[in-house]
Amino acid sequence: MAAACGPSYLSPLLQLILFGLSNQMVVQFTEENTVAFKHLFLKDYTDDSDRTYAVYTQNDVYDYLYYAVEQYISLPNQTTARYAYTHSTNQSALSVCQRYYRKGHIDPANDTFNIDPKVITDCVYTDPMEATHPYRNFTIKFHKLINITIQFQLKAINIQTIINNEIPDCYTFTITILFDNQAHSGRIKIQLDNDVTIKECKDPSVYGRGDNHSRLAFDVIVIISCILSFILCARSILRGLKLQSEFATFVQTRHSLTVSISDRLEFVNGWYLLLIISDLLTVSGTILKIGIESKTFASYDVCSILLGTSTLLVWVGVIRYLSFFQKYNILIVTLRVALPNVIRFCCCAAVIYLGYCFCGWIVLGPYHVKFRSLSMVSECLFSLINGDDMFVTFSEMQNSSYLVWMFSQLYLYTFISLFIYMVLSLFIALITGAYETIKFQNAGEENVSALHQYIAECKDSPSSGKFRSAGSASCSMLCCCAKLTQDDEDQVIIN
Repeated sequence: MAAACGPSYLSPLLQLILFGLSNQMVVQFTEENTVAFKHLFLKDYTDDSDRTYAVYTQNDVYDYLYYAVEQYISLPNQTTARYAYTHSTNQSALSVCQRYYRKGHIDPANDTFNIDPKVITDCVYTDPMEATHPYRNFTIKFHKLINITIQFQLKAINIQTIINNEIPDCYTFTITILFDNQAHSGRIKIQLDNDVTIKECKDPSVYGRGDNHSRLAFDVIVIISCILSFILCARSILRGLKLQSEFATFVQTRHSLTVSISDRLEFVNGWYLLLIISDLLTVSGTILKIGIESKTFASYDVCSILLGTSTLLVWVGVIRYLSFFQKYNILIVTLRVALPNVIRFCCCAAVIYLGYCFCGWIVLGPYHVKFRSLSMVSECLFSLINGDDMFVTFSEMQNSSYLVWMFSQLYLYTFISLFIYMVLSLFIALITGAYETIKFQNAGEENVSALHQYIAECKDSPSSGKFRSAGSASCSMLCCCAKLTQDDEDQVIIN
């Protein structure tokens, strides 16, 4: 059954290549448009100014606000691309809204303030075709301002997909420019966000292009082959479970012994489970890919994850063929032996690691950009374990208060010493110990399991006929059995 369960080894890779070219164009088109919007609508924007793009005076806020709106109105005369205006749900092309507290009186001189936390939203709307635009009369309430948002939509068509013989997609970009004054620190940060919606174009027409039935036929073949592989692998697993039950009953009846869980798992082929998961992911991803190419769906990210994961599992499954060669099987056998100890060790290390993550986030987060969120803290600490950016992490704490700086030194030194010199060394020692165990096992110095000892007692040739049941016409080359009595001659034990 090993060969029968592998018809889909190459199909996920071909699927991934075909879909990856289309997905790359979609992501590239979206990212390049986002960069273009920043240069078009953000005044004095440069590619390296994302973290520092802000204004500090009231006049600058008005200037940058007016600049974004005016660039939107004159967009057809400014951009090199082909964009179209569109109206949102409130029938306006562009909205400028400010959010502020209903009452916000702050007097630092007397150390007094009077704030009503209820948030008020005040908006003005404009259209590029209007003769006059009301945004010039927009008065910003800086003393109680939370933020200002400029929101509008643009439409575009990604015609570069014609290279892959695909019908171009139609895009709707929902652009939001945010002036963030929530901190009231004198620094209003400005950022542009682009939310993309992809849908089928109306009445598409590409000169000289015929329908690509060959790609659809290939997708159907992939689905059929994966379904066949799924059925065969599931059949093998069910047979293994049935054999495991019969074997446990036989041993219990004839020898009054209980089969251990590890010996029971010998009847379940883990590679077949891997192939089953891969087949399910491939079928789901292929169906979604067909829907994307027919412009029924636009879930490029979900489809790429399904096809990418299935391809990964398929190529991991190729290792099973190397297991037939003792010299090439060292990796998978070592991983199988070391995995239980590694999992237990990682659980203990993860508790300490999470403690450092929470501590770094709470204490160093306000002072260090690498500790601003839990995900960033985890990424930073994992990089430190692997020796990445150690000096930069240390040096960026120099401008902190003396107490925080002292704590950061103690925090970083203890973490690096603990995880690099102890935890990482012990982790490597576990793998090395498993490798040494495999070496002794190959040299015959290690005892095999009770199941394999029982099977090894069989001395008959596979062609002797003693391994076949009454109704069996053939026997596998991997058959083995115990000596049977006349009453039990129909009992079969197959590995």
